[in-house]
Amino acid sequence: MGQQVVLSFFSYTENKFWAFSQMQRALPRIMDASGIKFVKTLGTGSGSGFSLWPDFSSYALLTVWEDKAKATAFLNQSTMMKAFVAHSTTQQHFLLHTLKSHGLWGKGNPFIAAPRDLYPEEQIGIITRATLRPSRLLEFWRAVPKASKAIQNAKGVIWFKGIGEWPLIQQATFSIWESLDDVKSFAYKNTNHAAIVKKTRKQNWYKEDLFARFAVRTLTLNSDG
Repeated sequence: MGQQVVLSFFSYTENKFWAFSQMQRALPRIMDASGIKFVKTLGTGSGSGFSLWPDFSSYALLTVWEDKAKATAFLNQSTMMKAFVAHSTTQQHFLLHTLKSHGLWGKGNPFIAAPRDLYPEEQIGIITRATLRPSRLLEFWRAVPKASKAIQNAKGVIWFKGIGEWPLIQQATFSIWESLDDVKSFAYKNTNHAAIVKKTRKQNWYKEDLFARFAVRTLTLNSDG
């Protein structure tokens, strides 16, 4: 049994200060969990994509586990996850199986790829993440509205959200797609997206960046996983 990646989203109509405080306070408790290999508490951007403005009613939790059993045990039984659920209004949990991953996140790559075909209940998920060079912040954020519009109008995209560790500087997106063909069409044929990617590489916008592709399925807590 291989590595298990989980990405959870929580929305809040109340308890927003509690949610914000967990960006730091929750980390030691999660790192003590059995089988944990990597964890990031993440804020989100307002709207569905990248945004200069944070969304203080929505937060995400990215965890990487030794295996699926350790991941589902934490999701279904831990006091930390029970606290997240109790304080939040809605929750979404995605089980991610890494199909492809390259680049760095915090000087390492937390995702171990194990390529395989999708199961019938799965879709394609993409995480892109970058740490921006301070000298390129203005150029990046000028490009954001065009990038968000490009993915919003892309064929086959089901859902996407901007996520990040630090406002302005460390940014990521998570998106879910109907098929790999739709992802490739967006990456290589969408002129706005392709132009932005070309510019980021030519002008060296990022101190480090990562791209990862996953097989994704939604998890309901207290199920058999």
